[in-house]
Amino acid sequence: MRATNTVLSCQNLSVGYKKSTVLSGINLDFEASQFISLLGPNGAGKTTLLRTLSRHLAPISGNITLQGRPLASIRQSELAKVMAVVLTDKVTPPLFTAFQFVALGRYPHTDFLGRMGKRDKEVVARSLSAVNAENLAHREFTNLSDGEKQKILVARALAQEPQVLLLDEPTAHLDLKHRVEVMSILRNLCATQNITVIASLHDVDIAAKVSDKVVLIKNGTITGWGAPEEVLSSSDVAELYDFDSACFNSQLGSIELRGENNREKIFVVGGMGSGASVFRILAKSGYQISTGVLYNNDLDCYVAESLGCKCASQVPSNSINNTSLDQAMEEMKNCDWVIDTGFDCTGVYKNNLQLLTGACRHGKPVISLGNRDPQLFVGGHLAHIVSLAQASELPAALERN
Repeated sequence: MRATNTVLSCQNLSVGYKKSTVLSGINLDFEASQFISLLGPNGAGKTTLLRTLSRHLAPISGNITLQGRPLASIRQSELAKVMAVVLTDKVTPPLFTAFQFVALGRYPHTDFLGRMGKRDKEVVARSLSAVNAENLAHREFTNLSDGEKQKILVARALAQEPQVLLLDEPTAHLDLKHRVEVMSILRNLCATQNITVIASLHDVDIAAKVSDKVVLIKNGTITGWGAPEEVLSSSDVAELYDFDSACFNSQLGSIELRGENNREKIFVVGGMGSGASVFRILAKSGYQISTGVLYNNDLDCYVAESLGCKCASQVPSNSINNTSLDQAMEEMKNCDWVIDTGFDCTGVYKNNLQLLTGACRHGKPVISLGNRDPQLFVGGHLAHIVSLAQASELPAALERN
């Protein structure tokens, strides 16, 4: 059943160049005030779809409707008042200030000579304000940084007062500060100005956090469509991008890079997030990692599983149970080193101290992070204990020992 607040719709759409189809079987309804991300590998058809939706390319077959009207039937001057587009094409206007460049967005609303009235100038000023670029108004566009230029391009699109904003890779070539700022601006436009934003993105982690809906595109077809919480599973993202050395964690909305796993085996005793950085450091160095016991809703558990670590886990409860401890103890016996992350041993993970005691009993060398007194777990056994102040010292300590 079609949504009542659909602003842009595709029915049995095929897109491409001339008679060469790039993407087919497209049936999508884009709703008002939503942020929709197009995700997929390079060459999948994201840009081709955007160029077709913006009428830069004619559809090969199928239909596109905008506010219930066939897109092809809408005059260009009328379309420019409803839809704005920011593509990746290089823009180098000569001797334009940022204000003058943004003012070009008012062209559909001005008279034949393009003269701006008081309201037009107010809209330009508001558009600059919406992208936090008031301070750039009187600077020459060509002298701006890439991040500043991107904000001005978005402001020019906003000056059209559109209901739909299409963007092709809006954060490409931007530094982290401007990537975050541009995405925050676009997300805010949906909430404050009721604009539907449709953008092709490469950053799955950012898309997971800002999108109301995502479209997954691969091999000439739509492979997924829906809320990111439903569509961006670890397996779906791995299949979309053919990941073999990385894993997208849907709970954290982040990508973890897996190591080579060709060095010694290390068992990590952590919990409550104390092991996350340790897992990453060890993975970068190529160690084989096991861990436990962790509750399966713990940050450490999410990170460990994403990195491909062997993880003894259990459902949350008041304390670690004996079955889980036995499983972890057996795994630890096969490891070359044991690392104590400095986890809180007074709370729900206090039973994990038994793993450290077991390590000493079986003669395993233990690296303890933080300021824990080894006497808490040595238990009278002769033990090789290395105390470190912070996790960043781990690689060097492992090499020395």
